Amino acid sequence: MDIADVKKELSSDEKILESAFKLETLYKKYKFFIWGIAIALLLFFAGTTAMDAIKQAKLEEANSAFLTLQNKADDAAALATLKEKNPALYELFIYAQAAKNKDAKTLSGLANSSNEVIADASKYTAAVIEKKPVDSKLYKEMALLEEAYLAIKAGDAKKAKAKLELIDERSPFSMVAQLLKHSVLKAK
Repeated sequence: MDIADVKKELSSDEKILESAFKLETLYKKYKFFIWGIAIALLLFFAGTTAMDAIKQAKLEEANSAFLTLQNKADDAAALATLKEKNPALYELFIYAQAAKNKDAKTLSGLANSSNEVIADASKYTAAVIEKKPVDSKLYKEMALLEEAYLAIKAGDAKKAKAKLELIDERSPFSMVAQLLKHSVLKAK
């Protein structure tokens, strides 16, 4: 080994030591910041994991309560658990039970739900049970057919025809609308 190689090796060792000293200086200067970020990241991931576990436990309890209600609809404890753990599923269950039992009062109460689908479906179903016209986003064409039918029953052919004209020709209900229009014309 000659002197040039030794100098080169010492020079690279010096550079490594110099980098280590710079790193140590940087660490001493920013150690609270570095540890703060490390602790914040640790707390964030621990918190996220805990929240996910809590959410999963709530869903499992709600699912268990829902399955219990499927077999025994009058189980008050399961109903309370479902209401607390999953309010959206609770409203859906109440809607299904009210529609099945033709409970217009409960359906009218659900018409004020924050869930737009439940609110609209409840409003429509309550109106059908009470044989009243209703404006529905989800059941727009069904509501028009219902209103036309009620108008035909009341003897108002002009109103019935006007409601049936609002149903699009591409709609699955257009054939029924055409049949009702035809029956209105024949009834005159």
